[in-house]
Amino acid sequence: MPSFDTVCEAELSKVKNGVDNTTKEITTRFDFKGTSAAISLKDKEITLIGDAEFQLDQIEDVLRNKLTKQEVDVRFLDKGDVQKMGGDKVKVVIKVRNGIETEVSKKIQRLIKDSKIKVTAAIQGDAVRFTGAKRDDLQAAMALIRKDIADLPLSFNNFRD
Repeated sequence: MPSFDTVCEAELSKVKNGVDNTTKEITTRFDFKGTSAAISLKDKEITLIGDAEFQLDQIEDVLRNKLTKQEVDVRFLDKGDVQKMGGDKVKVVIKVRNGIETEVSKKIQRLIKDSKIKVTAAIQGDAVRFTGAKRDDLQAAMALIRKDIADLPLSFNNFRD
């Protein structure tokens, strides 16, 4: 039976390249000279450090531009709250989404069931596997998911015939 998986995974090598390029730009930009502006990537978490919230916004803007150039969807980024550090420094932690959360998986499953497309959806960890008798039904399910779940950067892989 034909099947495919719906996943939410960022290519971490491209994210790392985007962070590295952001670091290069921060070190060369005139408005960041003499400040504590920094960025680091550790275990799917990007940490931005700056002197003020305005500076964090500038670093985040540079990061988003560099990730877009690396063809990484910025919807993978989940920004946390600004935290005060020692002195007058502030930091923010941006998590890189990886995997589909349980509520979203159930929402996708319910969406397919309610649409009456002859496809079954099974939650498998952080992915949702779809199986159906016809290829056309699977492609209709893909189109429906793309249309209704626009806030997540979902991708479809492992398509088998």
